[in-house]
Parts: sequence; C-alpha cells; structure tokens
Amino acid sequence: MFVIGLTGSIAMGKTTTARLFAEEGVPVYDADAAVHRLYESEAVALIEAAFPGVTRDGKVDRALLGPQVLGNAPALKRLEAIVHPLVRQAEIAFLKEAETAGAKAAVLDVPLLFETGGEVRVDAVVVASAPAETQRERVMERGLSLEQLDALLARQMPDAEKRKRADFVVDSSRGIEYARTQVRDILAAVAGMPKRRR
Repeated sequence: MFVIGLTGSIAMGKTTTARLFAEEGVPVYDADAAVHRLYESEAVALIEAAFPGVTRDGKVDRALLGPQVLGNAPALKRLEAIVHPLVRQAEIAFLKEAETAGAKAAVLDVPLLFETGGEVRVDAVVVASAPAETQRERVMERGLSLEQLDALLARQMPDAEKRKRADFVVDSSRGIEYARTQVRDILAAVAGMPKRRR
C-alpha cells in the first residue's frame, strides 16, 4: 500500500483535498479528527494532570486549554508529548486496517506533517496550496483575525518551503474540478512510484 502524506497551512484547501481523495475511494486518516476524539477519551486524564482545570464534563475544553499553550513553547511541548504518541498509535491502526482491507493507497492528513518530521513515515507528500491573498480571504470568512492567522502561521513551516519539499502540490485556488483533476493525476502517478517510507 502506498502512503500519501497530505499537508498544507490553514485555509489552503487541505480539507477539501482530503475529501477529494476520499471521493476517489482512498481511505483518509484525519489527524485533527483523531485529536478531537482523544480530547474526549484517553487523553483527557493525562491532559488534566498536566494542565489542571482544562477539562469539563469529561472532555478537554479547548477554550480553557488554548490560553495555557498558545505562545507558551514549554507548555505546548508538554501537550504535544501527551497527544502525539496517541495520535501516532491511531495512525498505525488506521494504516493496518486500510492495508488489510486491500487499499492500494491511503492518505494521512496531517497539518504539521513537516514540522513533526512525519514525512519519513510516508511514500510521497502532497501539499495543498493557494496564493497568500486567497488564504487571507478564507481565514477572514472563517471569522479568524489576521492576528490569529499570524499566530498560527508562526507555528507552521512557510507555504513556499512546504511546496519546495512536496512531491506534489494541489493548487486549491482554481476551483473544485481543477483540484479533483490534480488529485486523480496524483493517484495515477503514485501507482508507479516506489515506496520510500522508513
């Protein structure tokens, strides 16, 4: 089974690209969704122990956790040390299940793929990208401020660097059908590519 890593900065079209892979019959692992599940299950007690007072009704309350970790590198590292191994376990289980089901390819949708060194766990990397002005417009539509965008981007590798390191780039600024064609082209290309993950 060929494993594709999908990444991209906020509002660059990564979620739409993931959906297009799924529509082509490719199983997609959503790391963000895995974190959401963990915030309601096995990570709750561990996070509460590390950050007292951030859980409510048996779940991690992001509104309470956020202020404790945003802009606080040691706190963020502590949180990642709890969450990343659990997300990785879920990812391994997903890949086993996809391979057992006979999938020829699977997608790992991981926002911080490069930032966490995840590119070594995949056979090819796809980056969803769009011009910076398109990104800003999409962020504003979501109700985020430019300050919030800047804070998020400060934690992420610049888009230009991601594109440089990618095997494939999906330009999400030219409409859904153009993106769909790119996804189909990628799937055709990876069918003949060697696996390289470690």
